[in-house]
Amino acid sequence: MSPHAESQARTLAERREAALEHLRSNTNLWLATAGDKRGPHLIPVSYWWDGARLTTATSANSRTATNVRAQPKVRVAIGSTGDVLMIDATAAIVPWGDIDETAAERYAQASGVPRSMPGFVYLRLTPRRMQVWKGSAEFSGRTVMRAGEWLDGPVD
Repeated sequence: MSPHAESQARTLAERREAALEHLRSNTNLWLATAGDKRGPHLIPVSYWWDGARLTTATSANSRTATNVRAQPKVRVAIGSTGDVLMIDATAAIVPWGDIDETAAERYAQASGVPRSMPGFVYLRLTPRRMQVWKGSAEFSGRTVMRAGEWLDGPVD
């Protein structure tokens, strides 16, 4: 069976758990930004998930950081085309010296980037909408978070 041909869609709760599993088990994502006349910009970056936000980093003078300053709405993709988590998030720039120690250490572990990188800034990504699907059977009903709130309530 092709990874794109799942026969039965998972429940909303199962999809939410799949979204959380993507966040917990991966350390790399694709980050799309836009903010200037050149159009969208897409980069691969490492990240750390703290249970509420994703933390990543980039050069303070990069096109990504420039775009976030102009337009903090970003899009993230984690996974493959057959099993993906898409996140619309709001990005905030945090200077390298202002990030909390746990986030700095966890990001360093995920990325292999030292905790002190002159000229770099952290990006804190707060999810607003999450969509998860595995195969064409799950394209409908793929939204598991809207306006920063999980659609199926708390999971114990």
